[in-house]
Formats: sequence, C-alpha cells, structure tokens
Amino acid sequence: MSLSLGLLSVSFPLMTSLSQTRAWLSLSFSLPLSLWSTQTFPAMQPVSVWQWSLWGLLLCLLCSSCLGSPSPSTAPEKRAESQGLRFRLAGFPRKPFEGRVEIERAGEWGTICDDDFTLQAAHVLCRELGFTEATGWTHSAKYGPGTGRIWLDNLSCSGTEKSVTECASRGWGNSDCTHDEDAGVICKDQRLPGFSDFNVIEVEHNLQVEEVRLRAAVGRGRRPLPVTEGLVEVRLPDGWSQVCDKGWSAHNSHVVCGMLGFPSEKRVNTAFYRLLAQRQQHSFGLHGVACVGTEAHLSLCSLEFYRANDTARCPGGAPAVVSCVPGPLYAASSGQKKQQQPKPQGEARVRLKGGSHPGEGRVEVLKAGTWGTVCDRKWDLLAASVVCRELGFGSAREALSGARMGQGMGAIHLSEVRCSGQEPSLWKCPHKNITAEDCSHSQDAGVRCNLPYTGVDTKIRLSGGRSRHEGRVEVQIGGPGPLRWGLICGDDWGTLEAMVACRQLGLGYANHGLQETWYWDSGNVTEVVMSGVRCTGTELSLDQCAHHSTHIACKRTGTHFTAGVICSETASDLLLHSALVQETAYIEDRPLHMLYCAAEENCLARSARSANWPYGHRRLLRFSSQIHNLGRADFRPKAGRHSWVWHECHGHYHSMDIFTHYDILTPNGTKVAEGHKASFCLEDTECQEDVSKRYECANFGEQGITVGCWDLYRHDIDCQWIDITDVKPGNYILQVVINPNFEVAESDFTNNAMKCNCKYDGHRIWVHNCHIGDALSEEANRKFERYPGQTSNQII
Repeated sequence: MSLSLGLLSVSFPLMTSLSQTRAWLSLSFSLPLSLWSTQTFPAMQPVSVWQWSLWGLLLCLLCSSCLGSPSPSTAPEKRAESQGLRFRLAGFPRKPFEGRVEIERAGEWGTICDDDFTLQAAHVLCRELGFTEATGWTHSAKYGPGTGRIWLDNLSCSGTEKSVTECASRGWGNSDCTHDEDAGVICKDQRLPGFSDFNVIEVEHNLQVEEVRLRAAVGRGRRPLPVTEGLVEVRLPDGWSQVCDKGWSAHNSHVVCGMLGFPSEKRVNTAFYRLLAQRQQHSFGLHGVACVGTEAHLSLCSLEFYRANDTARCPGGAPAVVSCVPGPLYAASSGQKKQQQPKPQGEARVRLKGGSHPGEGRVEVLKAGTWGTVCDRKWDLLAASVVCRELGFGSAREALSGARMGQGMGAIHLSEVRCSGQEPSLWKCPHKNITAEDCSHSQDAGVRCNLPYTGVDTKIRLSGGRSRHEGRVEVQIGGPGPLRWGLICGDDWGTLEAMVACRQLGLGYANHGLQETWYWDSGNVTEVVMSGVRCTGTELSLDQCAHHSTHIACKRTGTHFTAGVICSETASDLLLHSALVQETAYIEDRPLHMLYCAAEENCLARSARSANWPYGHRRLLRFSSQIHNLGRADFRPKAGRHSWVWHECHGHYHSMDIFTHYDILTPNGTKVAEGHKASFCLEDTECQEDVSKRYECANFGEQGITVGCWDLYRHDIDCQWIDITDVKPGNYILQVVINPNFEVAESDFTNNAMKCNCKYDGHRIWVHNCHIGDALSEEANRKFERYPGQTSNQII
C-alpha cells in the first residue's frame, strides 16, 4: 500500500490483520523524530508542519479502533520464542524433568535467584521447558551453583502466564544474589502436546555419566548382592563403558562407593585385576577422572570422555577397580563380617525419621539428651552426604528442605550447617545454634541417601490388585529345582508384616495388611510356600522375618486366605505430647455412683466388679493426653463407619477397639494397674496455623486426625485415667502406648510409647521425667531405670 501526501511518499507493508497494523504502528511511533530524516529515507525531502499534521491524521484514521483497549482474544500472545529466550535444566544429580533453571538471553546463559520464588513461578517455567506443570521447586542451588549472569531476581508469577516475561521481577540482569541461591524446578514428567524439544537443552555437554555400577570380575553368579568390589562401569548414551585407571585415586573410589550406597572405600589388589585385564577385551569411555572426594555424583568431578575416533585408549592402563565397605544394615547380606561403626563422641548422634524407604527421612540430632531437628537454611548435598555416610549409607541423592519428610516436634538444634563433605559427623560441621524464633518445623531438613542394590525387589510381587500398590503377595523361593512363585499364609499377617512387604517392593508404607484375598485372583499361582511370618517391621525383606522353615502350617487353607497388602507412599505418625502428661497428672477419689458408664466400658480395675455399688469410691490417676499427627497422611480408623459402635452412655461412636493403653509398671516391668481408651472420638481439637480442621465426631461425623493437627483428651473425660485403687505406695513407671495393636499403619511405631517416673506415697503422686520411648540416649535410659528409690517399692 502506497500513500502520497504532498511531498511525502511512504510505502506501508501490507497488513493482514489489525494486530499486525498495531504492531507496525507501535514500532513506527517508537522511532525518534531524528530518524525520520533524509538519512533514514534518502528520497524524503523536508516537510512542513502542515504536511506532518496530514500524516498524523491519516495514521489516526488507519488506526481509529486503537482508541479502545484491545480485547484479550485479539491481543498477540507473548511466547518465549518471540522474546528470543531459551531454557534448559542443568545440574547434578537430577532426573530429566528436574534441575537448575537456566535461561539464554542475548546469547548468554544465566540463572534465576530463589528470592520470592514460588510454585506458581515453577509452573510457568516448566511450561516454558515443555512440561505440563510443576510438582515442586528447590532453592539454595540444590542442583549446584550455576555460572554467568543471574538474569531474574524476585520473580513473581501468578502461574497462569504464558511466558516468564509476563511475570514481575527486578528486571533482566538486576539481582543482588549469588549463585548459591540459584532456583530449580521439579516438573511433572509429562510433555505438552506437540511441544518441540528445540527449546530444551538437558545438559551443557553432549555426554554425561548417567549411572555407575560395579561389575564383579570373578565369581559372578555366586557372589551375593550387593556387589561391593569390581570393575567400575559408567552408562553413557551408547551403553556401558569402563573407566581408564590412569590417575585413579582413593577420592575417586570414595565418590563411586557413595553413589552405590556405601559409606566408604577400601584398598584393592590392583595387581590381580591388572593380570586379569590382560586376558580380556575392554571398552573404555572415560578417563582423566579427578575427584576431590566430597562430590555426591561422579559427574561433578573433573573428567574426560574418549572421542569416537580414539584408536589407542588408555595406553599402559587398565580398567578402574573399586572395593567398597558396606554399612551395618547391608554387611550381613553382602557376605562380609559386620563392620563395627565407630560411635560418635559424646552425644553427637543422628537419626532419620518419617521416610518411606531405608536411608531417607527427616534429620534429627541428639543434644543434651534431647532429640531435635535441623533447620534447612543452607542445607545442601554436602551436609546431607555427611549424614548419609554417618548412618552407614552412601552419599546423598537429595537434600530435602521444607519438611518434605514431615514436621518434627520439640527442639530445633542446628541451623545453617555448612559441611565440606569430609566430616565424620554432622556435629563436626560448622553450624549455628538457634532459638525457637529463628526457624520453624516447617523448615525441617531431610535427606534421601544412595542405597546399595540388593535385588530383594525381584523376589516379591503383587498380583490381582487394581493398581501396582495393592494385591496378593507372591514370593519367589528356590528349593531343589527351578525357582518358583508362591503365596503366603494369611494367618497372623498384619501391619508389621505388610510394612516389610511394601518396603521390599519399593512401594513405601503399608496402609493395610490383609489376611483374606479371595477378591484378588492369583492367576496360575496357587501354592502356599510361606507361613508363620512374624516381623518386627524394620526388616528389609520377608526372608529376614521369622517364619516356618520348610513345613507349611496354615489354619485356613486355600488361596482365599493368603496374605495381601495395600501400600502407600505416605503414612500418618502419631506422637504423644509427653510434657502435658507430666504437667496435668493428679489423683482423684471418684464416687462409684458416678462411674457406671466407665464400668460399662471396662475402664476400671477388676476389683471394681466386687465393690459395694453405688457406695464407696475408686482412686484414679488422671492426666491429659495430646496426640499429634506428624506424618504425611491423615490418621484414619481402620474400621469403616458401618462398623462403628454407638455408646449411648457417652453419646458417641467408637471407631477403634483400643486406641491407647495406660499402664503402671514396677521397675522390673511387672504390670500392677492398667487402663485403656477406645477411640470414642478421634477428631481435630486444634491445628497448626496453616492447617484447617477436617474431622469431628459430632453428628456422626468423620473421625481422624489431620496432618498438622492434634486430638486432645482432657483429664476430666471418662476413661482418661488409670484405676490405682489397689496399687501400694512405691516407685513405679507410668507407660502410655498409642495404637498399641498396630491397627492403623504409621511411618514410625518407635515413638508411640511414652514413659514417666512415678512416685506414689498413698495420698499423693509425683510424675516426672516423662519422655517418648526412644527419645533418650542409652545412657539417659539407664539413669532413668536407676533413679533413687527405683530398686525397691518402699517409700524413701
């Protein structure tokens, strides 16, 4: 289209749409007047003000509709490619759908600061990378610090933006962060329909070490798993290759062992392997490996890949060989003698809680006889690896923040832990002692450690279930002849046994252990090959549980009564607030005429049956109990609503036969009085600030305890007591056990019991030193058992 206005003649590009016209006009008007000169258009002559006015009038006529704001349907879409941006995921160790976010702008790659970063921003970035959505995000350079510019800081997105350029920020390249604050994303492993991979660059190099293994050079087929010694092999895109041992060091071996789940390495007879290597053909893919020894992944070490046209690879060298020392949990299965791990000095002890698999969980440390958590500030792979190796596992696969393994309770002992990776214990790392105001349990740190491959998952499977998380349990046994699959007798099969089965399957926790599986077809497998299975719940496989040897003894025969499981990645975790028990304990002499309802529910001692009702009284030890759910799933009664029992006396439904046991024990463990409480109302009495109540017992409501909430049973409620009418004066132990029959699955049963010292003089009672059963060190527990006067039941 050509327009002529007096001396001014300008050709316009043909606009096919109003949006294109607007875009061209916007560009035109954005040019300074100085550009509209003879230098820009040599054919143009100077024009008068009148001519410029005509020019402006014509342009306004062409764009008359621009006086109104454009509707969303006609506005141009701001796509990443239109902005000249490219995105990639980087860092190690990671999966293809997670990593440090890097952006290329103006030909330069850079990162994003984690300040104000949210899940909504992660959603936008994951869509830029070609994934449907984000499942999480990371901070503090979890995937390692990047290099170059920090392109974005204080990034704020609503989550609906089509491009990260539509989100608010401090502006491109304007940041006050360091690369220790690089943000990462965890995307859902599901691609956008029709997305082209041209905008996704997985790694900086064409090659990367994807996986490491040890290949046993001798005795293959006879050596038990896990393999602890052998030739180092790395999986590259073209397959498995060996590593040239020229310049190989103990630091390299330390890193390899850590990746394979072993805490340390040991010397190996290289002369033997070199002699063996002379008789074999080798395929080398890696050389020049130089590790510091603190790396969590071999890809973080300095290394070189062989070029495809290399003809003389590893001259004068041989395949690298590594020998690893297994941790205590795996030493027996590897055929080695159990290594005696040196205990940390003093009370510097560490444990993991709340994990669904071995070697993962919330990090808890012991300080001054009290267990507490670790704040996730500056928590990284180096510190997580120190924890993992201290506990007998390999290096850390993940350093978890934000209470990903559930929130702890009580003290937070450490913050800003900065490890070099060479420390023997987390307590040896520089750290900051904090107060309760500095950090909250929503910031509890956790770890996932590398574990040795034991192969136990191949000896068990589920059949007949609606999903891979449920079904009838089938195990593989090897007797005379070929290996065969068989079923497990359902007699006495319960939650603890199901927990071991789910762990062996790699499916997390057990929601239910089923003794009847007639509704799940077992297909061609009909033989029962295992019976009498009894587990403690901590075993790595069913083989480690007690069970009948070759003789199968099953009360109910047939495939209808065989064992089954329903597994889950999350579970509840109940914990009693022990300090509240100690603060609220007292004695009440309650008249018998007020205890008819309690007697009906069997909440009194046996001698109450022969009492002179309604005259006289019973002496009751009363206290409040506050039961928290610290797990990652709601605590729900095992029985469905249809089987709850209505109790007219108290006006509520019982959803569990026994929810809590209360016992008075002598110092040697003899029970002298007992109480129990049916779950006459499981509900959310109170919750943390950011958690809403979900369960209440009124009007036949749903019963349970939400994650982050607690159920309070006040001291003045019926059956919230122990009948001590027949107890003689003396020194005792008060014991409270939650979920005593393991009716409902939990992530941790070791914290379900509480103990208190208890002194009774016949008129008054003193309850002190209350603690969760596993809360004190061995030394503190010994002191608890020997406190003054504990040796006899006489008043002192």
